[in-house]
Amino acid sequence: MTTDLGKKISKVFFIILGNFIYALAVVMFILPNQLITGGTTGLGLVFQHGFGISLPFFVLLFNVMMFIFGAVMLGKTFVFTTMISSICYPVLLSILQRNSVLTSMTQDKILATILGGLMIGIGIGLVIRVGASTGGMDIPPLVLNKKLGIPISFFFYTFDIIILLLQIVFADKEQILYGILLVFIYTIVLDRVLLMGQMQTQVKIISEKYNEINQMIVKTMDRGCTLINAKGGYLQKEQPMILTVVSNRQLGQLNQKIAEIDSEAFIVISRVNEVSGRGFSLKKNHVKEK
Repeated sequence: MTTDLGKKISKVFFIILGNFIYALAVVMFILPNQLITGGTTGLGLVFQHGFGISLPFFVLLFNVMMFIFGAVMLGKTFVFTTMISSICYPVLLSILQRNSVLTSMTQDKILATILGGLMIGIGIGLVIRVGASTGGMDIPPLVLNKKLGIPISFFFYTFDIIILLLQIVFADKEQILYGILLVFIYTIVLDRVLLMGQMQTQVKIISEKYNEINQMIVKTMDRGCTLINAKGGYLQKEQPMILTVVSNRQLGQLNQKIAEIDSEAFIVISRVNEVSGRGFSLKKNHVKEK
């Protein structure tokens, strides 16, 4: 019970923190430099110029529609967390806008675009990592990710670029270019934040001393191994290949210990974005040897 409460408090904390960073980016860099971006606001500007629909009315109507859509597709937890964001973001935005120091940080549009993109990516990323949303155009990427398994950042980038290009009819061409750069930066940062702590290192080892290396990885490094039947292409010799996944911090230690056992071991190292299963997304289960 205490653990569940702690998780809920942690989730609310990161939702508020993410929205704070997002609002701070808008106040410090986006609004003072009149940068344009994608999302609900950008879409609202398109409808305002194209169909005469007022921006506040469109944003309100669109957010309500997306909220209902998200509630149906993503469940009750989504409703609660998105309500927090929906209230938190405008309140923080209103408070931060009153600080003249924040609104006059820089007039350099390139600097504002880069820093604004970094902060927006971090802010949205923190919110999405805990299964929440900042509302509006955040919701379709979350639904499509759940249904199709395609990365959230891909849909963010695609939708925002389309929205920016739709604004080319009435917006300054240079503003569009800054907007595309802004979207590009915060999409990359968002992707990094979502993968943060999940990326691992996959290591494949071919060695005649495979049994010693396998025992070292299992007993000394406390990592699991899989022995895969392999056959050399030149000598046509069959012997097991060791497959293991370690954290990035453990890679140096693993290389050193392999070299101590077999300095001629053939090692292939590659990064993997996410690993699930026993020892990673599930707790380790140590079985005593018979």
